[in-house]
Parts: sequence; C-alpha cells; structure tokens
Amino acid sequence: MADVAGGIRAFGVAGGVARGVYAALRTRRDGRFERENYAGRTVDLYSGPAVALGALAGAATLSAPRARAAGLLAVGAGAVCGAYDDVRGDHRRGFRAHLAALRGGELTSGAVKLIGIGGAGLVAGALLKERPLDKVLAGIVVAGTAHFVNLIDLRPGRATGAVLALGAAGLWRGVAAGVPMGAAAAVLADDLGERTMIGDGGAHALGAALGVALAEGAGRGGLVVGAVGVLGVAGWGEWGVLGG
Repeated sequence: MADVAGGIRAFGVAGGVARGVYAALRTRRDGRFERENYAGRTVDLYSGPAVALGALAGAATLSAPRARAAGLLAVGAGAVCGAYDDVRGDHRRGFRAHLAALRGGELTSGAVKLIGIGGAGLVAGALLKERPLDKVLAGIVVAGTAHFVNLIDLRPGRATGAVLALGAAGLWRGVAAGVPMGAAAAVLADDLGERTMIGDGGAHALGAALGVALAEGAGRGGLVVGAVGVLGVAGWGEWGVLGG
C-alpha cells in the first residue's frame, strides 16, 4: 500500500507552491503571457509556470530517490520544452510535419519537444525500473503521458481534470501521484473559469509528473497496457481524431 502521508505531503507541497506562484504572477500585467482561448476570450498563461514549479517542488519531496530523480528530470524537461513551444511555436500540427522539417534541416519547436521530452522520458523510465524492457516501457509511459495531457488541453479544465482523475485512480499504487494532482488542483477553478490556461509548458509538466507516477506503481503488465495506450492516443491525435 502506498505511503499515505507521503502522498498527502507531495499533494500539499505541489498545490501550495503552484497556488502561491500563480497568485503572485497574476498581480502582473504582461501581454506576452496572454492568449486567446478557444472562445476568443483573453486569458493568462501564468498557471503554466505555476503548475510546473509546483510539480517540481512536489517531486523534490518524494522519499524514493529514483522516483524523485525521475520526477525532477521529466517535469523539468516537460516544462522547459513546452514553454519553448508556448513562446516559439510555429503551430504546425503532428509529429510528421515536425519530423519532415527536421529532415530538411529546420529544428521546429515540435521537434524540440519530441527530442527533449522523449529523451527525458526514457531516462526517467530507466531510473524507475530495473529490467531493460521495463525501463523502455516506463520511458514510453512517461513521455507518452506528457504528450497525452498536452493533446487533450483543448478546452478549459480538460487537461487538469484528466490529471486529477487519472492521478486519483493510481494514487493507491504510489506516492508520486500526489505531485501532479496537487499542482492541477491548485489552478483547476481558474482553468474552468476561463481566467487562465496552462499552455504547453504546464500541460507537459503535469503530464510528465503523471507519467512518472503511473510508471512508478506499475508492473510489467501495467506498463505494457500504459505504453500501448499512450502510443494509440498519439496515433489518433496524429490523424486529428482528438481535435475539437
């Protein structure tokens, strides 16, 4: 059974830091951190760095050294690569478009995410598991979950709500689930209220933290199911099935 006290601590730290950072950033007015959402309303992007810092703080409290290192690495890479896409994104959709550009010598923001988050996910998986196949499967789960959360972040509350639901389902298996849940809960109301959006930086950070939590508590069978699931979702997203 999971360490309940450790999970509560991770949830509290991640949520407290995320809420504090978001509250502090909201006192600023900076057009560079404003975007139009799906309905044409102007919202801020401050919840993105807030949940990323919250998840990093929560990951730092994990008592298991491997989970702590994997969480810090995966969340950090997700936040940095996602934030780069928020700032420099060229809005080309799908891995094929970005890989085609890379073959032509152009390093797009999507390629940066694919390489950076994918590589960090594989290293995180190697830290979490002992057997070679489990390391690879765990890496796919971590990187794939980061992509999944970003992929569904198309409407207010969809990504943060999914993180809370999936984290709660896996909380009993591992303390690390408290990390993404705490960070997501801290901004859920503002996300649903269309005052903010977490952006690519926040979505990838939350997704990476969730992926670490899911991989940490899974055996071989769970890793296979998780890897097949995130690869399937990525394939559907590539063909636009999850759009809208």
